Amino acid sequence: MARGDDTRDRIVDRALRLASRDGLEGLSIGGLAGELGLSKSGLFAHFGSKEDLQLAVLREAVARFEGTVIRPAIAAAPRGEPRIRALFERWLAWMADPAVPGGCVLLAASVELDDREGRPRDYLAGTQRLLLGTMAKAARLAIDAGHFRPDLECEQFAFELYAIMLARGHWQRLLRDPHADTRARSAFETLLSATRARS
Repeated sequence: MARGDDTRDRIVDRALRLASRDGLEGLSIGGLAGELGLSKSGLFAHFGSKEDLQLAVLREAVARFEGTVIRPAIAAAPRGEPRIRALFERWLAWMADPAVPGGCVLLAASVELDDREGRPRDYLAGTQRLLLGTMAKAARLAIDAGHFRPDLECEQFAFELYAIMLARGHWQRLLRDPHADTRARSAFETLLSATRARS
């Protein structure tokens, strides 16, 4: 890896950790440069603006989510309910990752950016639509496998599964409920019970 690429990766990694705690708007070019021992001009050589840095952080968070949650779940579990369970469990683990002390950057950014126009919001909204599409597709494959009932509305399933994860984040991060994961798993089992094919 070239030295410039290594420096850029260090910047994005540190910015991701900071954004998980302080939000994307909390990222400061000067503060980040100081933490990494770089000059502001050195940091600007990699990111021409704060918005460029925010986009890089979001792209890195999405890449890590795909590499930690989506791809391993697809590779490890067969289509249908087992794959949806794998997605759910890996997503829960992702939200509790100690490498990102402030929690899931993507969930935090979805609240932070929801009413702001600009490239970071557009990028995040696009990736979240793709995630919802992935979950709806997983539900359709579960129908094909005979695990879920044929009349299931897959987009509604994706909505409800995502709602569970949003609630889990709220209960764990804001309310500091030690039972947040237990509550999320209970809601997930209720959702699966309502979607399974009847024998």
